[in-house]
Amino acid sequence: MADLFALTEEALAGMDVELVDVERAALGLLRVTIDRVGGVRIEDCEQVSRQLSRVYEVENIDYKRLEVGSPGVDRPLRTEAEFRRFAGERIEIKLREALDGRKVFSGTLTVPEDEAAADAAAGMHKTVFGLEFEAKKNEVQVLNFTVEDIERAKLDPVLDFKGKKR
Repeated sequence: MADLFALTEEALAGMDVELVDVERAALGLLRVTIDRVGGVRIEDCEQVSRQLSRVYEVENIDYKRLEVGSPGVDRPLRTEAEFRRFAGERIEIKLREALDGRKVFSGTLTVPEDEAAADAAAGMHKTVFGLEFEAKKNEVQVLNFTVEDIERAKLDPVLDFKGKKR
């Protein structure tokens, strides 16, 4: 599957889209999830679908149906670059190991500028991110973590009943 991800990523190079995921599903479905700054348009999905259909045919990738779409409002976050891109947004993370009996936290993602600069200057590859969350009513705490500390992470926007992001 890593080879399929790498092949797909290479096929999309220069198309102004970011490959988020490639997933094989039941009945021969191949699901490709893309994103781009400003959001994915239907034209992006059509263009990617045409490009990948040609590439997969040449590379003999077996599938019955290709589905190209956006990650949605709860987009997964996996890399340091993705965490940096979505700094200031509300996210949900699940830690690999419990902290005070808790693994799942939701709050605002922060990237400490001084630590990121210090990490880069020291040649370290692990950036320490922060998550501002409400521990108790009107009490905000900060959880510091690295990408290696989390099992999964995703955007967690608050939507009102009209579907608008707050």
